[in-house]
Amino acid sequence: MRVQLGRSFCRLWSAYAVSTYGTWIAFGAFPLIAVGVLHSSAFAVSVLEAAGLAVAAIVALSLGPWVEQRAKRPVMIAMDLIRFVAMASVPIAYVLGLLSYGQLLVVSVVSGTAGIAFTAASGAYLKYLVPSDHLIVANGRFEGTSWVATAAGPPLGGALIGMLGPVITVMADALSYLLSALGVLRIRGGDVAAPREGATRLRGGDLLGGWRFIFRDPALRRLFLNSILVGGLIMATVPLLSVLLLGQYHFPAWQYGLAFGIPALGGFVGARLSSHLVTRFGRHRVMIVSGWLRSVFPLGLAFVRPGVPGLLTVIIVEGLLITCMGIFNPVYATERLQRTPAHLTAQILSTWSAVSKLLQAALMVIWGILATLTSPLAAIALSGVLLLSTPLLLPRRIHVSAPEPVTSAEDVRFV
Repeated sequence: MRVQLGRSFCRLWSAYAVSTYGTWIAFGAFPLIAVGVLHSSAFAVSVLEAAGLAVAAIVALSLGPWVEQRAKRPVMIAMDLIRFVAMASVPIAYVLGLLSYGQLLVVSVVSGTAGIAFTAASGAYLKYLVPSDHLIVANGRFEGTSWVATAAGPPLGGALIGMLGPVITVMADALSYLLSALGVLRIRGGDVAAPREGATRLRGGDLLGGWRFIFRDPALRRLFLNSILVGGLIMATVPLLSVLLLGQYHFPAWQYGLAFGIPALGGFVGARLSSHLVTRFGRHRVMIVSGWLRSVFPLGLAFVRPGVPGLLTVIIVEGLLITCMGIFNPVYATERLQRTPAHLTAQILSTWSAVSKLLQAALMVIWGILATLTSPLAAIALSGVLLLSTPLLLPRRIHVSAPEPVTSAEDVRFV
């Protein structure tokens, strides 16, 4: 029977869906603009991706306590509006003939920082909005929506790019954030913020609250290390795949979109199966098996070649990888939320996201240098080999938690 999570959840889900579709329609737009409009090198494209992640993450490290002390819906709305303005500046500058590599860097930083703050606020709000025993269903719905958007967005974005250019897809992304803000605005009812205890100024120790809790909890610590390493090694290859497929192998934009759109259907299937698999086999077994498999398949990208065989290789490898991620991610996200106290949720999520993006940025630069010294394909192969060791960091069975009790009024302050 389908679990009913309430009207407020549906509105939050809808807001998430529209911004996610916009993001995936604009998938690869910045690398395409950098390569096709600004004629940037492979290293410059890697730096573009990495610098935005790194600076955004450094700024966002201090945002967790700030978000924690505030009602979450206004934070989400503000972050959506900031992302709208930042992304909309790109097509405006392009039309005026003022677009530059520096502007792309600035927009990447601003939108990345706002994205981390939005994620922290929405995660804390979801924990308040949905009972603990239904979190895996809620996370499964978010995960499924993400992968459907991933499947539909890149092919549609590729078609738009082919007809109208990559700048149009950036404008579509900007408008999606505006619609998301309007969706969050429609949510009615209570909100949640951590108690301020009479103080409005942040102390230096507040910035370490998320760190301390993550590393004191054995399961969170292992999940944290596993997730940032897997994410970093996978994301390090994204700019290189863009250069390899678009630059060296001369894939048309529509094929490039297709190569990443079709496999995302596997993520939708995986997300739909996730809660059912947990019910049948248990959380730990599902986490371990899907966690191992998502670390094995990326090595297949080392065998990508030009033409139709290369396109099919990318589709098959990404499809298997993303199916496993669709199963793993809701389990992992639920485990993280259930182990996190309500008054630290935003801090832990912002710390998690910021450190993950910092590592991704560092590995993107390193892999950009490796690709320059060797080749994009060799650097992609090295990432696949290193991923094989990451499942050793997954939590042991004794560390996996039982669902925590539903949040009580003593844990949060309603506003």
